[in-house]
Amino acid sequence: MGGFHWWDLAPLLLLALLFFGPKRLPEMGASVGKTIKAFQRSMKDETNNAVEAPAAPAVPQIAQPAPSAAQPVTQPEPAATVSEEALG
Repeated sequence: MGGFHWWDLAPLLLLALLFFGPKRLPEMGASVGKTIKAFQRSMKDETNNAVEAPAAPAVPQIAQPAPSAAQPVTQPEPAATVSEEALG
């Protein structure tokens, strides 16, 4: 029951052959193969680079200044309310 068999892919290959033609299908297969190899090579290179040099932190940490004694912490004032006279 598990896995793919050749008869699972046969209809897809037949449709691709009919749609693209016998001349273009091998070219497309070679192009896809080259693309996959290039992707695998770049992933391997990236993995090797990650092992050699640790990555820098994504977001730099910014130190927050501590509140000084000269500047007392104040609470924000509540927003002004609109009187009924102003509404008309």
